[in-house]
Amino acid sequence: MPIGQFITGELGSADINRLDVAYATTLRMLDLTEHDDPISDIVAKKGIDVATSGVTDPQEIADAVIGYFLRR
Repeated sequence: MPIGQFITGELGSADINRLDVAYATTLRMLDLTEHDDPISDIVAKKGIDVATSGVTDPQEIADAVIGYFLRR
């Protein structure tokens, strides 16, 4: 599932591309291959949260999402 379906605000194409890269990176890091898995939805939403807090580097976004799961 593309991350774009979870974006509710106005983002430019560069921002969406960064989120797509971060989302794909995070899914690979978590070894999630099923994009329709509910966990993938959580990954997407958490990535958007991280990005809207000011983090712009896709790897940093992915690392922050992974950190979120590790703290749980």
